[in-house]
Amino acid sequence: MSLLGRRKERATIEQLLARAQVGQGGVLVVRGEAGIGKTALLDYARATATTLGFRAEYAAGVESETQFAFSGLHQLCAPLLDRAAALPGPQQTALGVAFGLRDGAAPDRFLVGLATLNLLAEVAEEGPLLCLVEDAQWLDQASAQVLGFVARRLVAERIALAFALRDPADRDIGAFAGLPELPLDGLGQQDARALLAAAVGAPLDDVVRDRITAEARGNPLALLELPHSTLPAKLAGGFELPDVLSVPRRVEESFRQRSDGLPADTQLLLLVAAADPTGDVALLWQAAEHLGIAREALAPAETAGLVQIDTRVRFRHPLVRSAVYAAAILPDQRRAHRVLAAVTDPGIDPDRRAWHRAQAVPGTDEDAAAELERTAGRARGRGGLAAAAAFMEQAAMLTPEPGRRATRALEAAYARHDAGASEAAKALLAAAEAGPLDPLQRARLQLLRAQIAFHTTRGTDSPRLLLNAARTLDPLDAALARDTYLDAIDAALINGGHDAVRVATAAREVPDAAVPPRPSDHLLDALARTFTAGYAAGVPALKVALEAFRDDMDKDRRNGGRSDRWLWLAARNAVGILDDELAHAMASRHVQQARETGAWLTLHAALSSLANVLILAGELTRAGELAAESTAIAEATGSVPLTHTRIALAAWRGDAGAATQLNEAILRRLSDPDGDTEVAVAQYAMAVLHNGLGNYAQAQAAARRACETDELGLTNISLPELVEAAVRAGQPDIAAGALEQLGSRALACNTSWALGLAARCRALTSAGPVAEGHYREALERLGQSRMAGETARAHLVYGEWLRREGRRRDAREQLRTAHQLLSDMGAEAFAGRAARELRAAGEKPRKRTAKPTDALTAQELHIVRLVATGATNREVGAQLFLSHRTIEAHLRSIFHKLDITSRRQIRDVELP
Repeated sequence: MSLLGRRKERATIEQLLARAQVGQGGVLVVRGEAGIGKTALLDYARATATTLGFRAEYAAGVESETQFAFSGLHQLCAPLLDRAAALPGPQQTALGVAFGLRDGAAPDRFLVGLATLNLLAEVAEEGPLLCLVEDAQWLDQASAQVLGFVARRLVAERIALAFALRDPADRDIGAFAGLPELPLDGLGQQDARALLAAAVGAPLDDVVRDRITAEARGNPLALLELPHSTLPAKLAGGFELPDVLSVPRRVEESFRQRSDGLPADTQLLLLVAAADPTGDVALLWQAAEHLGIAREALAPAETAGLVQIDTRVRFRHPLVRSAVYAAAILPDQRRAHRVLAAVTDPGIDPDRRAWHRAQAVPGTDEDAAAELERTAGRARGRGGLAAAAAFMEQAAMLTPEPGRRATRALEAAYARHDAGASEAAKALLAAAEAGPLDPLQRARLQLLRAQIAFHTTRGTDSPRLLLNAARTLDPLDAALARDTYLDAIDAALINGGHDAVRVATAAREVPDAAVPPRPSDHLLDALARTFTAGYAAGVPALKVALEAFRDDMDKDRRNGGRSDRWLWLAARNAVGILDDELAHAMASRHVQQARETGAWLTLHAALSSLANVLILAGELTRAGELAAESTAIAEATGSVPLTHTRIALAAWRGDAGAATQLNEAILRRLSDPDGDTEVAVAQYAMAVLHNGLGNYAQAQAAARRACETDELGLTNISLPELVEAAVRAGQPDIAAGALEQLGSRALACNTSWALGLAARCRALTSAGPVAEGHYREALERLGQSRMAGETARAHLVYGEWLRREGRRRDAREQLRTAHQLLSDMGAEAFAGRAARELRAAGEKPRKRTAKPTDALTAQELHIVRLVATGATNREVGAQLFLSHRTIEAHLRSIFHKLDITSRRQIRDVELP
């Protein structure tokens, strides 16, 4: 198709290729309606790239292929798989399983994404690579997500990615949201007239010319095709009636009219070609033989310019395929699929055979449904959750027996939910509910409905719905029932609606767990006891539960398996009993487990969990690195960034602007912020911020709100903030009440962290020698824990007390230590408070000496830490989900900033 008038667009393509040629990566999404010229622009990109020495690879989404997981990605990568041997073992396996080339556990889609990124990067080592993806709106979901991920990770690779995307599209194309776009509009009047004149090849009446250009609205395909569907008399001066159809539909209709005039055998063979999305010429000729039609019957379609047969069956435009297929009556469509099912080898391509067979069924068919069910299982095994759901849903529709139909609808609903399509899952639940289900299936239906409600709306009734589902499951599936009670408790804690006690009361009535109990069984029993019998009574049980998780982690590590899915909840409750060692161990293992398995969505949350523990420990730089990585994952996967980590980090750093902005954003987002745990986390952060800045009345108000949560760990870390703020704000009664609660919890926990916090708070509420004894105890206890940030703050409040006691020399010693520690860890507000006190004690605080690492970004610091351990670029890239070329580019920047020249020198760099 002509590129007449596309000068700016061509320049954009040339810039994309120029960036890739020099190793800066590049991606472009070309958007526009059907026929607007997207294909022509991609063809221009291919031709230009070839002259520049690029290797060009191509894939196209096909509307009927959307149910086949990774089919689009396989198209693109198949010619490159000879380089897959250079990938790390887990990545090779992930690609092999995803493409159905080997057996194995279903890979995480983002591990497939990393493997694809590195495969493309390997090929690009030999020369720049251009990847073209046409009709991206019709890619299967798994391929779209992987390619969207790859597009967002191109930094220093000699790779250009160009997607052609129909706009508006009927399908969700969120995988490409936010990528650089090139929208295509219609041609200008002058260019449109020139293209029309070239297409017609003869003089046109001015009225007709203007009418066609007006109806085409600058759409190049319409300008080329509409004259072919217009009677010669009209071209000579007639008029065509106005048409309300859109331009793409007008063009599609012109293709339909052209195919209608073909011989019957030609039309049937053209329909078979349209029904087969593979474009396999051999398969088409087998189908022709099966139908008793000669190959030559397709020649009139080639002559009419509708299809081209060479190494593949190629339609002139996707609109030709859709026009041919849509124009056929249903019996003919089924006949086409029936013959394709007959000639498709079940040993080589069982999934496509099952799909064609299903399309050929006029009503219901148990054999076809069972075959689709097996296809769904294979899709799930490759990691194609959306494909598995689609196949299972279709299997349910084809099932004649009501009970089995309801069962398959229920499984399809679970698959849809797992794939993130909760609305579609709800519709399938309604279908399942209409059929006969056994008691366990009805209970599972109730459970899924509750899970969907929690994940989609986080409504206040979510804990109740989960509790009801758990009660229904009690006599039917004890293990699933116990997991559901744990889900209900967690939902109650997250919602902040104080339903935890009600759920815990019900959970205490459930039968004992199977022998031996799982770590999650211990955790359920411990939380149920804590919320019904009180904190002190529950702590011993929580310790047992968390130690069970720790032991299971050690066993899991030795066996090379995966830990319990409740590990993240266990890590939160380690903070709930103020056990810093357990909290750090479990949060670290959660991250390690997610990295090993390539589970990006799990890693997103695990990184935030570990960052939260590090924030409490005062390791703010390291926490910032993990938070930045978590945010990058959220951007790459389209997930929601976890705000609670960012606001806590901003508060401890003393960044009032960032913390305040995040707090306001949280409050705006929630219609009912009272009691919500996310709001409570934000209030804890604001309490820390204002205590650091010395705004004690504001800190007290924020801390009181934070302490109203049922989340055990959040209450524990908020109580010390409330004590300190209340003492400084002249509210001793409030401070005493908070201290009493903290003190009883600390005695129950009996950890250095807990006892140290309680001692510091007692010192703040005491006077004379008693206060000094508590300050010294706080320093000793906290010094034995990981909580360096809390230790530094103990030095600060002790120094402040000593100065007010007139012991300026002793005060300077404590304040100097506090200022040094707080400055080094980046707690600027608390460091500023220490500096003010130090000046008041008669000493000028030392300015923090600038370090070369101050110039590094959080991601660069993370890379330095990994390289310092001896990790190679490929190993670092695998951990950070980047290509080794990107790591190499980051290292060049790092070397420049640190004024070093080799990896060996990185080991000597002093890291914060």
